[in-house]
Amino acid sequence: MISMNIGGHEVRVERKKRTESPLFQNLLGIGLALVLVLVVTGIIIALSGKSPLVAFQSMIKGAFGTKNSVAETMIKTVPLLLAALGLTVCYRTGLTSVGSEGQIIMGGLMATIFGVYAGGLPRLILIPLCFIAGMIGGGLWAAIAGILKAKLGVSEVINTIMLNYIATYFVSFLIDGPMREPPGYYPQSSLLSDNAALAVILPGTRMHSGVIIAVIGILVVYLLLWKLPLGYQMRAVGNNPIAAKTNGINVARNMVLAMFLSGAFAGLAGSIEIMGMHHRLMNGFSSSYGFDAMAVALLGGLHPIGVTVAAVFFGALRVGANTMQRVLQVPVSLVNVIQGLVILFVLMQYVLSRFTIKLFRKKSTAAKEA
Repeated sequence: MISMNIGGHEVRVERKKRTESPLFQNLLGIGLALVLVLVVTGIIIALSGKSPLVAFQSMIKGAFGTKNSVAETMIKTVPLLLAALGLTVCYRTGLTSVGSEGQIIMGGLMATIFGVYAGGLPRLILIPLCFIAGMIGGGLWAAIAGILKAKLGVSEVINTIMLNYIATYFVSFLIDGPMREPPGYYPQSSLLSDNAALAVILPGTRMHSGVIIAVIGILVVYLLLWKLPLGYQMRAVGNNPIAAKTNGINVARNMVLAMFLSGAFAGLAGSIEIMGMHHRLMNGFSSSYGFDAMAVALLGGLHPIGVTVAAVFFGALRVGANTMQRVLQVPVSLVNVIQGLVILFVLMQYVLSRFTIKLFRKKSTAAKEA
């Protein structure tokens, strides 16, 4: 219980005793949060003199109206989904990683190295090799923060933020120096070998086989967290590390492993983005997917099914925003407002579903003496 004195009143924040199904609570709370987001966004659009109904219709049409728009939505969903699945593992273990962006970048770097310099390998060997390299690169990058947290108690939030900057500037140095494409006019790497390019699975669009990898990732995370002993240990550490340690669970090992797995999924997202979309390493290829993935994980209730729906929602926002802007001349930055509102309301429902806020009026001194 937390108690605060505010202007002659005592405010108490107490944890609730849960009796309902946590899954039902998450779905209900997230649904209410999205309704509130749509209401507030509609009000903002209406105040700008535009029709909220037309705005939402144009956004939906832009994201799902044609075969190409659906493909583009799926393309945007893949890195968001994979990074958010990794964060689900991390957050379920009680860690707060803000480093998916840097891990995506390192995953893209490792995939590029193998895709460019080992391009002579057969396709069936090179593509899995790039995936594995990306996962190891992102996983080891995240494990740095995990080790510092587990062994020295250093905040993983601060570490992952700093590692984001290091990854960004390290890659910028490489593509502006040792890895720059000959003859060196632009800060970007050489093109990946054709053997490292992901196949297009929907003719006439850019939708690539990375979508299939993302679907497999959903199943892997679900099985890991809810069907395997390792996942039980991770969730136990996240719920109560002291109790977990008392029951013989290696808390430090699970923390480091959770961070590695989180980074591995983000690194896989980075390698897919390079191999399926850009086909070379360049500044900004990650498009802030790692930061948006945090909102996706929270909105999805840290469950693979919910995270999948949230990733599609955020992917649709990215694609549909352009259509909305063209139709109504609404700034694309409105999408950032929507994403911010999603985070705000999801966090509000999280707090209100788990805590009770009580207000007590303090008795006056005279009343006490009487």
